[in-house]
Amino acid sequence: MENNILVTGAAGFIGANFVEYFVNKYPQYNIVVLDKLTYAGNINNLNKVKDRITFVKDDICDFEKVLNIFNKYKINGVIHFAAESHVDNSIKNPFIFTQTNVIGTHVLLEAAKQVWGEGSNNKFVHVSTDEVYGSLKKDGYFTEKSPIKPSSPYSASKASSDLIALAYKETYKMNINVTNCSNNYGPYQHNEKLIPHMIKLALEDKKLPVYGTGENVRDWLYVEDHCQAIDLVYHNGKSGERYNIGGHNEKRNIDIIKLILKRLNKPESLIEFVEDRKGHDYRYAIDPTKIKEELGWYPKTKFEDGILKTIDWYLDNRKWLNWFDI
Repeated sequence: MENNILVTGAAGFIGANFVEYFVNKYPQYNIVVLDKLTYAGNINNLNKVKDRITFVKDDICDFEKVLNIFNKYKINGVIHFAAESHVDNSIKNPFIFTQTNVIGTHVLLEAAKQVWGEGSNNKFVHVSTDEVYGSLKKDGYFTEKSPIKPSSPYSASKASSDLIALAYKETYKMNINVTNCSNNYGPYQHNEKLIPHMIKLALEDKKLPVYGTGENVRDWLYVEDHCQAIDLVYHNGKSGERYNIGGHNEKRNIDIIKLILKRLNKPESLIEFVEDRKGHDYRYAIDPTKIKEELGWYPKTKFEDGILKTIDWYLDNRKWLNWFDI
């Protein structure tokens, strides 16, 4: 049987990296990319593989169009990245996050159920975030058994979509996994996100705004490591299971910004502390024991190596820093 896999949101950061990785590893697969090309989607992110995929510009919230895609391309697997993901934007305009992240996910699940039938073994991977767990203090880690406690409209919308996906597994006996990853970084990321945003501002000798005191801690995951984890979950993940993807690369925001400035030979005087974000979680950190023990995955890239590769990639591909004006 042919593998006809629908990858949503693949003109975005993680999705584009994943499709490039997946097409190269599995050239025999038929990959259909579904992307609305919102402000965060860039068709040029797929330039390296554009002749090896089928691209469909459409909206995951449009049930009839999604259903048509499933039938037209005989889709028998889904890897779902498409989402609104910028926390700041969710505070300003939360409704679009509910629309895309909750309704869009529900549309995809329902289309899969109607086309595949209840009890189907076809795989549906819903890609989510560690932000659904809320905030940690200085100690401890998120596990798959951590309580769901979102702090922003973004994380609440992702938590809702996680629960809908898992409910379809329980109710309709579908083959579904949910993954919750830590902060990704690497090539093709929109310049609204911390690392490319700070690189862009530093290169322009502009002030680098830092929320609060910059003490907030994130667990950083190089995007290629994330792609490898999604690959394993898609092929080997146990149905109905949630897998946390990350692992022991915790860094304070201020330390990352100082590292970027040092790499670019820019002065720390460019740092400007600004009023903290509403509901700003203090710390995220993932315990990857489950995915390590069950699927044999552990992040290969140390942050100190990955951040240098990332900075150098943007220096070599500056048009990505300037593709979006924010």
